[in-house]
Amino acid sequence: MGKKKSKGGKMRASHILMKKHSQLLKVREKLDAGEKFQNLAKKHSECPSKKRGGDLGWFPKGAMVPEFEKAVLSLKVGDISEPVKTQFGWHLIKRTG
Repeated sequence: MGKKKSKGGKMRASHILMKKHSQLLKVREKLDAGEKFQNLAKKHSECPSKKRGGDLGWFPKGAMVPEFEKAVLSLKVGDISEPVKTQFGWHLIKRTG
C-alpha cells in the first residue's frame, strides 16, 4: 500500500457497503469522530471485502458500476466519499491508490 496515485491506469479503493442509508450515516459519524475506516469496514460492511478492511484492491476503469467509479475518480488518495448509492446499496468509499 504505497502512496501511488495509479498503477498502470488502475485505481484502488476500500469501501463500506450497507443496505440502509441511515445505518451508513451512523458509521460515517463514527468515522468523523476519528475511528479508523478499516476497523469500521470490518465491523459494519455487508460486503465480503470486510475481511480485508473493505479493500477492493487495484481495478481498471469499467470494472465497477458507474456510480462507484465516478466517486472513486472524484477522490484524492486518502479521501473518503459522502454516501454513494448503487444497485448494491450505500457505500462510503476511500480512495487508496
